[in-house]
Amino acid sequence: MDTVTITDAPTTLEELLAVARGARVELGQGARDRIAASRAVVDEVLATGRAVYGLTTGVGHTRDDRVPDEELRRMQRALIETHASGYGPPLPAVEVRAAMMARLAGLARGGSGASQAVADVLAAMLNARVHPVVPSVGSVGAGDLGMLACIGQVAIGTGRAELDGDVLPGRSALTRAGIEPITLEPKDGLALMSANGVSISRAALVIDAASRAAAAADLATAVTMEATGANPSVVQPAVGLAKPYPGQIAAGAGILAALQGSALLGDDAAPSVQDALSIRVAPQVNGALRELIGFTADATTTELNAQADNPLTWVPDATMLSNGNFHPMVMAVALDALRVAVAHTAQISERRLNHLWAAIFTRMGTAMPAGPLWGMALRYPATAAMTALRSIAGPATLDSSIIDMGIEDHATGAPLAATRTAEAVALLGDILAAELLLARDALSVGPPVRLGAGTTAAVALADEAIAAAGPEASSADVHRELRARFPA
Repeated sequence: MDTVTITDAPTTLEELLAVARGARVELGQGARDRIAASRAVVDEVLATGRAVYGLTTGVGHTRDDRVPDEELRRMQRALIETHASGYGPPLPAVEVRAAMMARLAGLARGGSGASQAVADVLAAMLNARVHPVVPSVGSVGAGDLGMLACIGQVAIGTGRAELDGDVLPGRSALTRAGIEPITLEPKDGLALMSANGVSISRAALVIDAASRAAAAADLATAVTMEATGANPSVVQPAVGLAKPYPGQIAAGAGILAALQGSALLGDDAAPSVQDALSIRVAPQVNGALRELIGFTADATTTELNAQADNPLTWVPDATMLSNGNFHPMVMAVALDALRVAVAHTAQISERRLNHLWAAIFTRMGTAMPAGPLWGMALRYPATAAMTALRSIAGPATLDSSIIDMGIEDHATGAPLAATRTAEAVALLGDILAAELLLARDALSVGPPVRLGAGTTAAVALADEAIAAAGPEASSADVHRELRARFPA
C-alpha cells in the first residue's frame, strides 16, 4: 500500500508495518475529529484550574506539585528535553517509523488530549522520511518515555534526525524537509512521550518475522518427512479436527500441502507405523507457535489502538483521569510466551537433525557423496544455536527495578521481551535452514525420491542457495544464502 489513512476503524498491524517500510500516512476526518474533541476536554479542564497530573502538576515524584499557569507550556518542552535519553546503537529506521506510526495511531484514538499540531508533525516527518535518532536501550516498558522523547525532540526542533542518509540536528532536518517545528501546548509534551510506540513497533516486527518462521517450520518438517520416509498420518485433516486448535490445523495443513504429489502419500508408503515425536508432534508444536503468534498479534493490535495516555482524556464524560493504561502488560507477557513457543519449534527441528543424520548414512550405504553435504557441516552450529535460544527463553517481564523514589515500582519489560523474542525467531530461522540443508543432503544420496510440489520447491531453494554461494563457498556462505531465500 502506498498510503495508509488513519480513520475511525482500528489501525491494523499490516498498516503499521506498511508505514514502517515506507508508505505515506494521512489522517482522515474521523481521526481529526477525535483529536479535536479530546483537545477540547483538555482546554475545558485547564479553565477549571484543577490539579491534573502532567498538565497542571509535575510528573513522577513531583506529581502533587502545582505548576504556575505561566509555566505550563514551558514545562511540556522541559518534559521532552529532560526525558530524552538512552544509549546504544540507534534504532533502525523501520523501527523508528513504526514507533512514530504507533504514536500517531494512538493520538488519533482521542485519549491523549494532544493538539492537532502534534499529530500533523508526526505525519509530516513520516512522509518526508525525517527519522529521529533514537537509542536502542532506554525503556523499561512502563511507557517508552525516554525513547519517544527523542522523537519528540525532533518535532520541536532539537535532537538529531536522519534524512536522505545524513544525520542532522533536528531543526536542520525539519528545515530541509520543509516542516515547521511545533510549539507545545499544555499536555502536548507528555502526549508525545507517555506511550508505548517503541514496544508496539518491536512487537509488530517480531510478529511478522515469527509468522514467516512458522511457515518455514512447516516446510522444513515436510522435507524432513520426505528424507526420512515418515508416516504422513500425523498431518491428515482428521487429526487436526480431533483437537481443533486453529494453529495446529493450519500447521498440519501447511505440511500436508507441501507433500502433495509425494510418494509418501501413496498407499502403504511409510516404512513405519509411527515416527519419533519430533516428527509426529510437529503439527502440535508448530501449531502452538501459530497460536501464540495470534495471541501476541491480538494484544499488540489492542495496544496500537488503545487510549493509553496518562492522564486519559475521556471525551464521553469530559474529564481527565489518572490511570495505568500505559502499562502494556498483556503484550509483554504474550511476547515472553511467544518466545517459549519459538524455542519449542526450534527444539523439535534440532531433534529432527539426528534422524536426518541417520537417514544420510542409511541412504548412502557405502557410496561416497558426489559433492559437499552442507547440512552435515551445520549440524553442530545448529545445536549451538539451540543452546543460545534456550538461554534467552526465560521471562524478561519479571526483572523490573524500583525507580523514581519508589513511585515507579513495577514495569513490564516489554521492549526487552520483544528484543529477546526477535533474537529467538532469528535463531529459529538459523536452525530451520540447517534442517532444510541436511534434509536436502539426505535426499541427494541414495535412490531418488518422488517429492511433493512444495518440498520440491524447498529443495530447489536449497540448491539455489548452494549455487549462489559459489564453488569456493564455506558452510557459512551457504547458510547465509539460504537464510536470505528461506521464508524464516
